[in-house]
Amino acid sequence: MVLNTGRTSFRSTTAAAALIALVAAGATPLSVNHAFAQAQAAPVPNSLQPRAQGPASVADLAEGLLDAVVNISTSQTVKGQDGESGPVPMPKVPEGSPFQEFFDEYFGKQKPGQNNPSHQVQSLGSGFVVDAAQGIVVTNNHVIADADEIEVNFNDGSKLKAELVGKDTKTDLAVLKVDPKKHKLVAVKFGDSAKTRIGDWVMAIGNPFGLGGTVTLGIVSARNRDINSGPYDNFIQTDAAINRGNSGGPLFDMYGEVIGINTAIISPTGGSIGIGFAIPAELASGVIAQLREFGETRRGWLGVRIQPVTDEIAESLGMPSSKGALVAGIIDGGPVADGSILAGDVITRFDGRDVNNVKDLPRVVAESPVGKEVDVVVIRKGKEQTVKVKLGRLEDTDQQAKKDDQSSQGEDNNALHGVDVLGMTLGSLDDDSRKSFGIAKEVQGVLVTEVQKDSIAANKRIEAGDVIVDIAQETVSTPEDVAARIEKLRDEGRKNALLMLASKTGELRFVTLQMN
Repeated sequence: MVLNTGRTSFRSTTAAAALIALVAAGATPLSVNHAFAQAQAAPVPNSLQPRAQGPASVADLAEGLLDAVVNISTSQTVKGQDGESGPVPMPKVPEGSPFQEFFDEYFGKQKPGQNNPSHQVQSLGSGFVVDAAQGIVVTNNHVIADADEIEVNFNDGSKLKAELVGKDTKTDLAVLKVDPKKHKLVAVKFGDSAKTRIGDWVMAIGNPFGLGGTVTLGIVSARNRDINSGPYDNFIQTDAAINRGNSGGPLFDMYGEVIGINTAIISPTGGSIGIGFAIPAELASGVIAQLREFGETRRGWLGVRIQPVTDEIAESLGMPSSKGALVAGIIDGGPVADGSILAGDVITRFDGRDVNNVKDLPRVVAESPVGKEVDVVVIRKGKEQTVKVKLGRLEDTDQQAKKDDQSSQGEDNNALHGVDVLGMTLGSLDDDSRKSFGIAKEVQGVLVTEVQKDSIAANKRIEAGDVIVDIAQETVSTPEDVAARIEKLRDEGRKNALLMLASKTGELRFVTLQMN
């Protein structure tokens, strides 16, 4: 007998059976309703309660991706002291590896001074195939660094020798190539990591502790993480288990596309504590494309030195918020040495992309093609304007930039007394003072001859020999100019004064001084 009660449903088969029995015995409708209510209120046996279901299985997804993920094995010839003698260092095998016991036993028996021939040191990591036709494999640079031989191990147990196509130390990426004719390859493609949201499910596959083909699942915990590992840090953080040996392996979304390359973990123990980091695909894909084409990276270069926009600097410039990157100096011979961008400008947009903080600018510039003309939005003397800049190439100018950034730390205690402002004694910059403090000829401005101990200026690390170039983006040339400019800012209700300072060698920086 089938009972159809419309929107009413029975809580258990027990209630239904009781109702059928009452109807068959000729019970009145009132008694039937009473009995039915009691049956509905009765507790449902545990055996009949629905069981809670976990997340949908990712078995099908993992099965289709495992063959594209590879284990990277490298070897390096290490010699003892004096070329052939001395203990051989322990190989870089991840802790917990199946080989750990063997290496502990072998290398633990070595003694200092004992003659030991050169030995092959093994290292393990992960990688994945991105082009099956060309045999292109992607991994981390630190996985293959200093390797004499690189071997790619596939999920079916086969192995192929690999050659290095190119590497980039700044983003810790490397591209390898194997012979696609010797093994049938399965490739995966990059997804759009920019669309990845915090809380999205992700899956990591790799070779942790030498245990190849390991699949772990988690979510995106955070985005845009800066862990101070390089100039372009923009990591995806995940709680999917990532351990030693996972480096270079892919982080997949639930569509089976690579949205990150697992690179680093935070762990006091060496094992996963649920804090792992992956290079986002939006950064990695461009670097990998350049490594494949040129064997090296060719990054855009703006030719500026920058520093953060603090709340004090923003207030002194009349900006509503501390947004952007403050240009602290222009590198000679760079793309903007023509005056299109000036020291003191605050860059807020670059080629249509917002520059929210000082770390954003190097990344967006580096991702831009060399020689491209871009629009740069700057705030100059309180007004927003757009300038057009043609980018140079970063790699061609690394040495020049580093040389330009160096400064002398020498100090001369001879004081040339003058105007006292904000804890500083100021003097004119003439031939005698240049010689006395060792200031370069190209440096122009007002000389700081003395700084009072524990003053506002001293707390900002201003020293005798520094030169004030401008205040609040207005040039000063005499001590009286500085005093007048400070008073004008006070009259305008400003709480801080933004000073551009030049070192003895001409290196520029900005500091803010409270005028209370």
